Formats: sequence, C-alpha cells, structure tokens
Amino acid sequence: MSESEINIQNVVASTKLADSFDLVKIESALDGAEYNKKKFPGMVYRVTDPKAAFLIFTSGKVVCTGAKNVEDVKTVIKNLGNKIESLGMDVEKNPEITIQNIVASADLGAKLNLNAIAIGFGFENIEYEPEQFPGLVYRIASPKIVVLIFSSGKLVVTGGKSPNDCNRGVEIVREQLEGMSLL
Repeated sequence: MSESEINIQNVVASTKLADSFDLVKIESALDGAEYNKKKFPGMVYRVTDPKAAFLIFTSGKVVCTGAKNVEDVKTVIKNLGNKIESLGMDVEKNPEITIQNIVASADLGAKLNLNAIAIGFGFENIEYEPEQFPGLVYRIASPKIVVLIFSSGKLVVTGGKSPNDCNRGVEIVREQLEGMSLL
C-alpha cells in the first residue's frame, strides 16, 4: 500500500526550542496565544498556514499537534522559532524534532466480518467488545502501532512514528485478512 492510500489526520511532535521561555512576553506578542498559568502550565498557540497548534512551556519545550504531514510540522516549528527569536529571545537554530504519534486513516474498500477477524487474529493482540466500541482494536508489535478495524472496511492507525509505520500497519492488516480469506 502506498502512502497515498493512507490519509494522515494528525501528526504530534515535540522539540526543545530554548532553555527557557517568558510565556507572558510571548503571549503579548503572538496574536491568539492563550496563557493562563492557573488553568494550564503551558501556552496554547494556533497557526493557520499550515494549520497546527502548539503547547509552549516555560522550559523551552514545545509540542506541536494538528499538522497533516511531517513537512508541515517542520515548517510551523521553524516559523514559531523565527517569531520568538524576533522578540529578542534566544532560540535553537536547528532543533531536534521528535515525532511522537501519527494518526492516519485508510479504507480497505470492503465490508468486514469483525467476529471472524477476532477469531482469526487470535485474542492475544486484539480487543473486541462490540457492546463497548464498534471497532476491533488490533495491537501490532512491529512497528509498535494500534489499528482500529471497522466493519465498513475503514481503518484508523495510531502510534506510528512515521508515515511508513502507518503504511506498514495497513499492509499487515491487509495481508492477514487476505491470508484468512476475510478480505
């Protein structure tokens, strides 16, 4: 399955842009930034092009969420660094960005019998309680991801550290279903 067959819904990444930040100063300079230390220890800041949201902490650490691909994460973090630097604060020039989680969706294009899949996959790596949740939860060891499988044939992949992890998860599910003649 090629990357174009998965749709990345969200990329969560973290980085350290500085040794410390003055969040009060940053909040006053960034349109739409929200910082209320009593409610949450970090500042929330949203950007629209490309779309993403940040949690910015006094420790200089930043969490970026909501981006649709890894390149957008790099772009918005670089843009944020430039904005903060323009306020006269020291910022790491080439921060190490760690992808924490990628959530993607895919469609196998066929209706699935989740009861048969639950039995076929064995109960070691799956959770299937249709009264609680309409999908089957399948935990894959390598890459370490979770795939939610729905009777509509739609999949949600979470826990990937790269788009390739998500693709591989979909491939594993497809291969197993085809091997059991359930797809």
